[in-house]
Amino acid sequence: MLYIMRHGRTDWNDRHKLQGRTDIPLNEEGRRMAEAAREEYMDVPLDICYCSPLIRARETAEIVLRGRHIPIRTDDRLREMSFGEYEGTENSFSIPDCPVNVIFQHPEAYTRSVGGAETFDELFARTGSFLREVIDPLIKEGKDVLIVGHGAMNLSIISQIRKLPREDFWTPGIVNCKMIRLI
Repeated sequence: MLYIMRHGRTDWNDRHKLQGRTDIPLNEEGRRMAEAAREEYMDVPLDICYCSPLIRARETAEIVLRGRHIPIRTDDRLREMSFGEYEGTENSFSIPDCPVNVIFQHPEAYTRSVGGAETFDELFARTGSFLREVIDPLIKEGKDVLIVGHGAMNLSIISQIRKLPREDFWTPGIVNCKMIRLI
């Protein structure tokens, strides 16, 4: 089985700031969410966890898996989508004509980088290689795997597995600390 989970809340989540690759830690609510997830998913069988190297994902994985003796490995391909110069922008939707909003409002039209932000093609290439090189062999071996990551990064994995069209990229949604079974 393959499961995926988004990290717990951060202060930037609460302030509606674009985090991207900015390394923001969990806040107290995020830690509480991870503790609740630990209790809720304690009986889900897992052999290994892969997570983003960003602190909010690593800390979530460590809390959720505490006491279970499940190895946690980081992989740079699981970092959040880069939002370039727009990282740290607060409430981008309230800024008229903010160029980064195309990523969220019209993902199918976002084909070239805006302000140094990563493109969907770049995001899909790195997460796709992770799926092919790491996850596929583990699933074939019958292993149960958890990926702990981020909103856009997780959705790129979900989109590839479920073969979603680009315009539906954001449709599945990703709730903090909720485990989703993919395979």
